[in-house]
Amino acid sequence: MASGFRLIFATSLLLALLDLCRGSTIGICYGRNADDLPTPDKAAQLVQLHNIKYVRIYDSNIQVLKAFGNTGVELMIGVPNSDLLAISQYQSNADTWLKNSILPYYPATKITYITVGAEVTESSSNFSAQVVPAMRNVLTALKKVGLSKKIKVSTTHSLGVLSRSFPPSAGAFNSSHASFLKPLLEFLAENQSPFMVDIYPYYAYRDSPSNVTLDYALFESSSDVIDPNTGLLYTNMLDAQIDAIYYALMALNFKTIKIMVTETGWPSKGSPKETAATPDNAQTYNTNLIRHVINDTGTPAKPGERLDIYIFSLFNENRKPGLDSERNWGLFYPDQTSVYNLDFTGKGSADVITQANVTSSNVTTWCIASSKASELDLQNALDWACGPGNVDCTAIQPSQPCFEPDNTVAHASFAFNNYYQQNGATDVACSFGGTGIKVDKNPSYDNCIYMTAGSNKTVASNTTAISSTSSFATMNRVPTWIFSCLLGTFMLVLSKS
Repeated sequence: MASGFRLIFATSLLLALLDLCRGSTIGICYGRNADDLPTPDKAAQLVQLHNIKYVRIYDSNIQVLKAFGNTGVELMIGVPNSDLLAISQYQSNADTWLKNSILPYYPATKITYITVGAEVTESSSNFSAQVVPAMRNVLTALKKVGLSKKIKVSTTHSLGVLSRSFPPSAGAFNSSHASFLKPLLEFLAENQSPFMVDIYPYYAYRDSPSNVTLDYALFESSSDVIDPNTGLLYTNMLDAQIDAIYYALMALNFKTIKIMVTETGWPSKGSPKETAATPDNAQTYNTNLIRHVINDTGTPAKPGERLDIYIFSLFNENRKPGLDSERNWGLFYPDQTSVYNLDFTGKGSADVITQANVTSSNVTTWCIASSKASELDLQNALDWACGPGNVDCTAIQPSQPCFEPDNTVAHASFAFNNYYQQNGATDVACSFGGTGIKVDKNPSYDNCIYMTAGSNKTVASNTTAISSTSSFATMNRVPTWIFSCLLGTFMLVLSKS
């Protein structure tokens, strides 16, 4: 009996250790409210190319679920507001939805979260009363097939769910939502599900520029904002808004619920009056956001607290209603070229590649495929370079001078180098998700000539920044002593089982 208890304890300890080691994560939202987007298969390739490991979609579209099968990408899928009534009314409807939308594709498609409804308090329809019953039915359906521990159930909110957000310590939920929030928060606490919230400092600045500085919204502030009640110092608006949620939860005695930011970002273009919606500001916000998250600093009220944040959005969506900014939140155009360059690792600069910032060194370098990269990663990068990357890959076709040796490393090396030379010969242009490396020895052979920056080639008008060796997703930064202590305890307990 004691041995069994120790084994259970050891297993629980290991799971806690693994969760601790995971660190903060950055994901991306894949919205599809457009009529010119690439197919889900191509979108999944783009996601993999940039080593993005976490993706949120807003429904359970079959083609999207199939596209992300066997990619290792973790998906957050959604039950649209329009389906809440049916799923909330009858358990059989939730069972059927799960059977048709999840089970045929899981676990090949790695689904980890289900959002039941989205920002229902912002809707003119009375969806709020349907959310928690629908969540309960979805959870029951998951329990029936043994997936309730592997797939978490929650719902998303706008920051409008708060009646007060400044100072952060005075954060409070809107009392008009009390009947909706009380059972919802009880559900989240009981099932260890996160409170999901969509947070946009852009709107705070756009709607109240006299009270919010642009630098504060962009993580660029040189001065701190002080919470007079706690004395905590805030250097950016996102942290302040997250902490306002924390304090609102604590005011209702829900102290264990974690917060997940399921949308944030900055538009690259807007209407004439939306002067802050520019590519430079979008690049600055998202670059600083990624750096902030992967440093695992947490927030002033929750230092070191893990944060899972999703950037909105993968593509510009031309069918979204409203001001011009609504259609320009994407990191990529529908043709899969980048709206602006973004260092997904948070480690380097995100300067736009122009002739002005091309390396001035006289040393000629080439970009080739790493022999250590996996066949799958190389093939994905090669497909992208010869497609959306606008590289002329004629020379690696059969009977052409660079076809031999006929292997992925050789073909990818030729394509990588063409893209690299055409796009400024910068470090970011040779990254290819960590599969490209720079060399100073000319890789040309026989009649296969590798171009250099001065070659007579057409330069692609749209460039795409490829991420470096680190993933766009998980950054693990657990102090060594914590890891060692927990691991040692686990091994000790296990040895006595």
